Amino acid sequence: MPKAQLRVAIAGFQHETNTFIAEPTRLEHFEMADSWPGLLEGDAVIEGTKGMNLPIAGFAEAAMAHKSVTLAPILWCAAEPWGKVSDAAFDTIRRRIVSGLMGEPRPDGIYFDLHGAMVTQSFEDGEGALLQAIRDAIGDGIPIVVSLDMHANVTWKMVELADALTIYRTYPHLDMAQTGARAFTLLSQIMNGNRPAKAWRQGNYAIPLHAQHTGTEPVRGLYEAVSEQDHGQVSVDLALGFTASDIADMGPSVVAYAPDQRWADMLADNLANRLKAAESYFDALLLSPKDAVAQALALRSDKPVIIGDVQDNPGAGATSDTTGLLRELISQSAPSAVLGLMHDPHLANQAHAVGVGEGFEAAIGGTHAGDAPLTANVTVEALSDGQCVYTGAMYGGGVATMGLTALLRLSGTGTRIVVTSIRNQCLDQAQFRHLGVVLEEEAIICVKSTAHFRADFEGLASHILLTAAPGAFPCELEKIDYRYLRNGVRLGPIGPPMRAQ
Repeated sequence: MPKAQLRVAIAGFQHETNTFIAEPTRLEHFEMADSWPGLLEGDAVIEGTKGMNLPIAGFAEAAMAHKSVTLAPILWCAAEPWGKVSDAAFDTIRRRIVSGLMGEPRPDGIYFDLHGAMVTQSFEDGEGALLQAIRDAIGDGIPIVVSLDMHANVTWKMVELADALTIYRTYPHLDMAQTGARAFTLLSQIMNGNRPAKAWRQGNYAIPLHAQHTGTEPVRGLYEAVSEQDHGQVSVDLALGFTASDIADMGPSVVAYAPDQRWADMLADNLANRLKAAESYFDALLLSPKDAVAQALALRSDKPVIIGDVQDNPGAGATSDTTGLLRELISQSAPSAVLGLMHDPHLANQAHAVGVGEGFEAAIGGTHAGDAPLTANVTVEALSDGQCVYTGAMYGGGVATMGLTALLRLSGTGTRIVVTSIRNQCLDQAQFRHLGVVLEEEAIICVKSTAHFRADFEGLASHILLTAAPGAFPCELEKIDYRYLRNGVRLGPIGPPMRAQ
């Protein structure tokens, strides 16, 4: 008989790892606030994420609507994408989660808010290693349900060790909280005796992130097919993979759950076949910075043109300080342009030291290999502490923590830049507007983001262009020096196959 009161432990440990970044992600990166809150423990896990578009918030809200469920929050943390998670950070957070699960009374079920593309210094499948530690501690009897990012590189170990996975279905990720709520539905079914059969399939081609936008085909059609399959005790999900994690299992995958194995296999095969058939319909075109700025100037209208600097997206582990696109704005004399977010703590500190209205000679950005600082005279137009409330659909209600922030005009040009002390992806208009920028009056808006910016900026734009300026998040997959990806996977839709080094 089902228990009258069910105790559910919840925890989160999110990281999207760019293995091409040499510097590790350390414990302090998980403890600090940036785009999301800093590390939370105990009741603060619920209170500190309440109302936010986060999976754990959606799970908690759905669970608390059921009087038969008691939540036992342990820990939640996330770090801005960067290099491999250090062993010290991973071991510390893993131990704290395991310790929280071993208290009394023991949970009847466990929910984890994970990413699915964590790579550590010792484990290429960070989530699999975490789940293995959990299973070693609690055994196989307690059900575990996990929510994952749409860019997860799902492994068989994740599928095997979790009773069910739910995955975001939108990019930009507008359904993170909904994905957590779906995880609660599955976990409640399992705790009441309905453990599903599971199936997993991998795709045979990698998809660059800028081509994973769910507002365009063929991705839109794939996710419509995903949503159509959900009913009752059936759940199907598709992850499109994170291409900056150089591991064997990088790439798209399908998971399916159903009352029996034959049914689960059929669902997984159907979606995997649709993914295979969609390969030739992807558009992965990227413009050079020169062509992107030239087209933006030619397309000028009463609305801005937005240029996505996709390869310098800090939300995918890039430095967010490359100067390729900025140099083109200057070279082509853009009459009115704003670029953000340029991560340069030294420059932001200089601006705060001299004050609004003052000018100085600046060395801007350029820490990424193959790039160089841009030397220019700048004038400080506005300053802030970098705290602003997100207003867009993706992070709305949350608070951006950007550190000391400045709006600088490059002297003798129509170009301004927003400079921050803490890396943040440029995905919300508030990151510009809190400094007084009137975005509607700009001819060109340049954002260091891959697709998340679309959620809040698309309505402003006459056109959106994507450029392959240099950056630490390479998007032209055939040019990437993969070493650990499994043989035969095509590097991009209709791309060349991976060959062993």
